[in-house]
Amino acid sequence: MSKDYSVPVLTGEGDNDYTRYMRTDTLLSLQRRPEDMIHRDEMLFQVVHQSTELWLKLACYEVAEAGRQIDAGQLDTAARLLGRASLGVRMTADQLEMMRHLAPSDFQIIRTVLGHGSGFESPGWKTARLVSQDLEKSFHRLIEARGTDLVEVYTNGHDTAEYRLAEAMIDWDERISLWRAQHYKMATRVIGHSVVGTKGAPVDFLAKLISHKFFPQLWELRTELTLTGPMGDAEPAPEYAEEVAPPVCPMTGGGGVPPAGTSTA
Repeated sequence: MSKDYSVPVLTGEGDNDYTRYMRTDTLLSLQRRPEDMIHRDEMLFQVVHQSTELWLKLACYEVAEAGRQIDAGQLDTAARLLGRASLGVRMTADQLEMMRHLAPSDFQIIRTVLGHGSGFESPGWKTARLVSQDLEKSFHRLIEARGTDLVEVYTNGHDTAEYRLAEAMIDWDERISLWRAQHYKMATRVIGHSVVGTKGAPVDFLAKLISHKFFPQLWELRTELTLTGPMGDAEPAPEYAEEVAPPVCPMTGGGGVPPAGTSTA
């Protein structure tokens, strides 16, 4: 007698094994029903954010394991897992493209049912911060235990596991910064600049987060290599220096903008 592959063999809810294993009945019930929506684009808004949480759950799962692999001395395995995590964050950035289809006026309607909910409360991003901090600690324990000279690694050790791991950490850090930049631009595209978000924080505060670094030591290393490299003492050509020099602040005499609370009027 031939085997009937249409009969489910897994336990759980659903008419077949795919729905039972993937729990699609539960997953697809997590969005607001059409009769509960005040605007049809709530579906777009929820799917983008819910899928972000899923990708971040996977990314953080991989980063946490990468930290454990570092502690176990398995650096190439850790680097590989960080590559997965970085790809997960890239997925969250790519799907922000869908938000371009959300008209600013339509989002103003959706905002009325969001309460005080904010991306600052995202469990995925909170976990990303925590696992990144743990990863940095694992990396520091590693280089201290081995007496690793990172300048030497970055100068002559490009074929080492330490270099591959450090670059994988940079990739993870950079992907999050790129997401932050894209998220900031998306937010201002939808609700504008100089406004307050649902959590009471100014939207432009997001711009300040773009420069945040989880692994500052690895970024500062690049500066050190530049300053001590063959061109470290070189001065820019005078005509170029004039073009790129920051404008002089009329209040301070220095470059950039006046201190907060001052006026140039």
